[in-house]
Amino acid sequence: MTALLWPGDARAGDLLGDAVVLVAMAEVEQAWVEALVAAGIAPPGAAVRLAELVTDVDAEVVAAGAEGTGTPVVPLVALLRERLGEAHPDAARWLHRWLTSQDVLDTALVLALRDAVQRVREELVAQVAALAGLVRSHRTTVMAGRTLTQHAVPVTLGLKAATWLVTVLDAADGVRALRWPVQLGGAAGTLAAPVELAARHGAADPVAVALDLVRRTASTLGLEAAPPWHTARAPLVRVADALVACTDAYGRIANDVLTLARPEIGELREPSAPGRGGSSTMPQKANPVLATLIRRAALSGPALAAQLHLAAAEAVDERSPGPWHAEWQPLQLLGRRTVVAAAQTTELLTGLHVDTGRMRSTLATATADLLAERRSLAEPAPGELAPDSDPDPDADPASYLGAADALVDAVLARADAVLRQEGEL
Repeated sequence: MTALLWPGDARAGDLLGDAVVLVAMAEVEQAWVEALVAAGIAPPGAAVRLAELVTDVDAEVVAAGAEGTGTPVVPLVALLRERLGEAHPDAARWLHRWLTSQDVLDTALVLALRDAVQRVREELVAQVAALAGLVRSHRTTVMAGRTLTQHAVPVTLGLKAATWLVTVLDAADGVRALRWPVQLGGAAGTLAAPVELAARHGAADPVAVALDLVRRTASTLGLEAAPPWHTARAPLVRVADALVACTDAYGRIANDVLTLARPEIGELREPSAPGRGGSSTMPQKANPVLATLIRRAALSGPALAAQLHLAAAEAVDERSPGPWHAEWQPLQLLGRRTVVAAAQTTELLTGLHVDTGRMRSTLATATADLLAERRSLAEPAPGELAPDSDPDPDADPASYLGAADALVDAVLARADAVLRQEGEL
C-alpha cells in the first residue's frame, strides 16, 4: 500500500492491505466449500484452490465493482466463477453456496486482523524486554520527578521506565486475550439454507450437519467456531480496543521522550539514523521524529475505535445497512497504524539514549524544590513540638525515594512472567 500522508506506513508491509483482504475472502470461500465436500454435500470436484486464482492486481478490479452491491464480495465471487470457468464446473456451481457477503468479509477481516495483531504482539514482547532492561539499568538513576509540568519529588529513571512498562504490559494482556471467531450465519444468521440442504440429503440431524460445517470451516481457517455475530459486533470492537490500548501505551512513552528531549532538559534522546530528524530549512535541528510519529498514532487511534463502537451501537435487524460498512476502513487503518507505531516504539526503546549527566545537573539545581515535601513533613502540626532538627535542604535526593525500589521489583516480576510465557527467558 502507498500512504503518502502517513509516514512510516511501509513498516506494516502488506498487513491488512486490500490484496491481503481479497485473498483472505477467497480462503474463506474455499474453506466453506471444502467443508461442504467433507460433509458429502458437495462433490469432490468443488474443492479448488481459490486463493491461487486471485492476484494482487485484482484488488483494483474488485474495488471498482463493489459500488454496485456495496460490498467487495459480490464482484470477487463473479471474478472467481469466471476464472473457474468450464475447467471446474462443480467448483463454479458450489462457490459461495449458502454464504452471505457479510460471512465472507467479516471472516476475512478476522483473518487479516489476526495476522496484524500477531505482529503487534511480537513487538510488545520486544518492548517488554527492552523496558525491563532499561528499568534494571537505571533503577538507581535518580532524576527530577515532574507533576503538572513542574518539579515535584525525586524519582528514578528506573521507576519512570517501570511506569512505561506497566502500560505496555497492560496492552499486552489485552492483545493476548483476543479471540478470533469465524462468522458463518447465512442470510439472516439462522443457517437455514445448509440445514435445509442437509435435510434434503437425508441427514438424520440436519442442524448438527450445519453446525459441523461451521466447525469444519473454522478449523480449516484456524479460527474458533462461534454463533453468528452479524449484529453483535463485540469481536471486532474488542480488537479495536486492544489496538488502541497499545497506541495509548506508546503515546504515553512518546510524550515523556518528547518532553525530556527538549534542548533545555536534554535528559533523553532518540536513536539516530541517517536522514532522520532533519529540517528543510534549519540545519541545526534533530527533531524527535520517532516519538512524534508514535504520538500521532496515539492521537488518531481512539477516533477509529470510536467508529467501531458507534457502528456496534447502531446495528439493526439481522444485518445492518451502513453501520457494518462503516467498520471496514477504520479497522484497516487502525490495524496498520498500530503495527507501524509498534515497530517505531520498539526502535525508540531499544535505542533510547539516556543522559545521566543532565539528570544529575537538574537534580543539583533543583534539590531544594525536590525535597520541599520532605521538609514540610517535619513541620509540627498545631499543638505538636518542633522536631529536634530539620532535614538538610541540601540532602541527597536519593535519600527520598520512598518505595521506588520495591515498586520496580513488582513490575519487573510481572514483566519476567510475561517474557517466560512468550519464550523470551
